[in-house]
This record gives sequence, C-alpha cells and structure tokens, in this order.
Amino acid sequence: MTTCLIIGADRGIGLSLCRQLAARGETVVSVCLGSGEAYQGSGIAVIPNVDVTSGAAVAAMAGALAARGEKIDCLIHVAGVLGLDELGRIDYDDVRRQIEINTIGPLRAIEAALPHLATDAKVGVITSRVGSLSDNGSGQMYAYRASKAGANMVTLNLHHDLSKRGIAVAALHPGMVATDLTRDFPGDFDYITPDEAAEGLIRRMDALSLETSGRFWHANGEELAW
Repeated sequence: MTTCLIIGADRGIGLSLCRQLAARGETVVSVCLGSGEAYQGSGIAVIPNVDVTSGAAVAAMAGALAARGEKIDCLIHVAGVLGLDELGRIDYDDVRRQIEINTIGPLRAIEAALPHLATDAKVGVITSRVGSLSDNGSGQMYAYRASKAGANMVTLNLHHDLSKRGIAVAALHPGMVATDLTRDFPGDFDYITPDEAAEGLIRRMDALSLETSGRFWHANGEELAW
C-alpha cells in the first residue's frame, strides 16, 4: 500500500483519481481548493483551502503533511485552469492568472511537498498536449498554450533535479475529458469521462520509473513530443 497525494482534487479528474486509488487500497490525501465536501464519509483524508497561487496556503499544506508524519509515494498535481483567447481579444490579466495557476502552481506545490516525498517517489504533473511546441498546428489559446508549455518545462526541470534523488517525474496529458474545464473548448472531440482519464493516468503512474522519467505521456500510453 502506498500513500498518494493528489493536488487539485475537488472534482473532475482529481476526484476520480482519489476515489480509484482509495478503492484499490492506497492511502489517499486529497488537496482541495475548497472544503473537500465531495469526500465526506469516504475515509479519504482532505487538506482543504489550498490555492496553489498562494504561498501561505501551500505552506499550510506542507504543514499538514508534516503533521501526518508519513512519506508520500505518489504525487499527482492536477490543479489547473483553462481560458480561451485569440489575437485582438487577449485579456492580459487572465494570461497572468493562467500562468500563475498552470505554470507556477505545480512548481510551488511540488517544491513545498518535497521534504515529504519518499526516496523512491513518483511525481506526475497533469498538463496538456496543447502545451507541446511540436504539436501546435492551429494557433490561438495563447495563455493556455503558453502556461502549459511552461508547465512542461517545469516538469522536465523537476525530472533533471529529482531523478538524481531517485524520484521519477512525468508530464501527463489526460486526453479530452468532459469536465467543467473543457466545457467551452473549441472543436469537435470524442470526449472521455474523468473516470476513464483517471484510469489511464493511474496506469501511467504505475508504469513510471527512473528509466521512463522525464517524458511526456498521454493517458492512453502514447508518448507525446515536447
């Protein structure tokens, strides 16, 4: 049995990850932006009110982890936001907001959790293939693409630094998932459910090792280009 920390688990993919990991017997700690009311009666531990853009809130999360006194074997950072834009209609305050959440957020939260990771832990950062430079064939979505490209760089940097300590790190694309986040996403896609995405992401984390660290994976097992 391992201890799994899921950051950004109020609903959607994060909630599905927590429920599925707990169902197979893992100890799960859910880090939520809100109160974590979805977990009432579940037996899943909740660290509430953690805004990954807030240094104080993330420090409080680290304090709660220290109080638990256990090492984390698997950390998955899910928290993110999606905003749509195009040339001529770019809200630069929203660009900053998306970068703060999608790029700086995982760096801030994972750095704070580092003292509580097991020596052979695994770290996954949920990002998006729209942050791939090689895969961009349509343009638009400036803030979201840039913030997820930044998240990819953060993840690759973490791989280089943490693999030296025995910790494997991967960037993970969940697929096109039908959640509140993607409600207004442009285009016609075959959406999957959060439960289906979580199943694939858990398989990727189970397979993650130091040999496969530092790569960008689709939840379906396809390796993606940076």
